[in-house]
Amino acid sequence: MLTQKTKYALKALTVLADERAQDGTALRIEEIAERSGAPKRFLEHILLDLKRAGLIGSRRGRNGGYELIKDPRRVSLAEVLRLIDGPLAPFPCLSRNAYQRCEDCKDEVSCSVRAVFGGFYTTYILMLESLTLSDLMREARPLERFGLPGLGGGE
Repeated sequence: MLTQKTKYALKALTVLADERAQDGTALRIEEIAERSGAPKRFLEHILLDLKRAGLIGSRRGRNGGYELIKDPRRVSLAEVLRLIDGPLAPFPCLSRNAYQRCEDCKDEVSCSVRAVFGGFYTTYILMLESLTLSDLMREARPLERFGLPGLGGGE
């Protein structure tokens, strides 16, 4: 499950991407909070993380604020999730960026837990890496392009 922090980051990025598509002005943190529905106190930390990662920039002065500096089509949702929440893999032995052998595992090759979750994780990460900030901006039903129906309220 994604954290609330990640959800706020995605909403803030969507607001900045929408602004970039319109007139490209920088937005103050208060404006981003209002448009995204994210609390200002959380956004301060999130925006700093996004800035350090090179996704957004900031301007000082009268027309200052934050702006998206990376093309929304080049911002992978997986990149944002990893940035905010860390590794996406369900187990450290499946992680690409933070691989570690599981302490209790004697043999990764014959581990059935790793095999089952590895198959699921591979599908999940391929889908997630193909989705971008641009998809959040324009598609109400991005999963349909994978032949999946829209999701309802269930798990």
